[in-house]
Amino acid sequence: MKILVLNWQDIRNPLGGGAEVHLHEIFKRIAARGHSVTLFCSSFPGAPAEEILDGIRVIRSGSRNLFNYGVKGYYRRRFRQERYDVVVDDINKIPFYTPRFVQEPLVAIIHHLFDTSIFREASLPAALYVYGAEKLVPRAYRNTPLAVVSESTRSELIRKGFNESRITVIPNAVDTAHYRPHEVPQQQAPVVGSLGRLKKYKSADHLLDAFAIVRLEIPDAQLLVVGEGDYLPFLKRKADDLRLGETVTFTGQVDENEKVRLLNRMTLAVNCSAKEGWGLTVIEANACGVPVVASDVPGLRDAVLDEKTGLLYEYGNIEQLAAKIMLILRDERLRARLSREALSWARSFQWDDSAEKMLSVLERVAGVRK
Repeated sequence: MKILVLNWQDIRNPLGGGAEVHLHEIFKRIAARGHSVTLFCSSFPGAPAEEILDGIRVIRSGSRNLFNYGVKGYYRRRFRQERYDVVVDDINKIPFYTPRFVQEPLVAIIHHLFDTSIFREASLPAALYVYGAEKLVPRAYRNTPLAVVSESTRSELIRKGFNESRITVIPNAVDTAHYRPHEVPQQQAPVVGSLGRLKKYKSADHLLDAFAIVRLEIPDAQLLVVGEGDYLPFLKRKADDLRLGETVTFTGQVDENEKVRLLNRMTLAVNCSAKEGWGLTVIEANACGVPVVASDVPGLRDAVLDEKTGLLYEYGNIEQLAAKIMLILRDERLRARLSREALSWARSFQWDDSAEKMLSVLERVAGVRK
């Protein structure tokens, strides 16, 4: 098949996250099976206008802030003439509303809708813009086949009026050959870790507040915050205000090998987000044998098996978060059991399986006969 994918960003974009990993890992495997895959996305400083990444032809045009305004015109000027068998719309914050202009068979990918959680992240005008744009998604995409990353997102879309027969769950996965337990130098101090983009709605400030409580009971505990984002300056100031000093390390953005090394240093990982589509960083930690404490919210409650691969806590309840962190740090038998089950859980999510599910959806929608 000849496949066109539309997304705001590609895997090389410094602002990319789990959505870009999901797209790249799945569609590079589809390309490896002989299908032609073109990704159209926004550009970023230093990026070529066109290149091949793992068999995917990546075409970049326009700035991230205005990219959605150019998709329709670029499609009509160029892509409509290239005769694709199927088009994939990866919906991320601001939809492209492709059912209104794409002529080919269409599939949409939805990780999650921000809904009211966008007001935790953006200024009021920007939040209202995103909130209003998402409100049109059920009307615009009602008859479009959908691929979602979790049962939470599937349930949310059904509540919003989507036909459940048109929704297929295609989960995030993990490369267990890369993300795996490593031998690390023995360390005396327990390490609490956080991994992911540092955005306001992901609520890493809650972890700092909880860690200040943990330090009162476990003075040698260390906190390792791995990731980059526009919330980082605020988090550094908050760490200073809490007088956490050298007990907290902010690594900034790291490459994949360093990420695995740092995950293997963690005694446990924490995800405090207000809402997720899934929880890719949870499974990456689990694949390294690291249990996760996460907020009991859509997406994360799909990724964490409570009391099996980690512990869930009530979002925003700092005292409960601190208590569950300390429970794992203090109980070696519990920690070992969670680690074993986390490893087994992570190994059940393979990118090859997700790619096969996506390919089946694309073939069905495009009317391809096997």
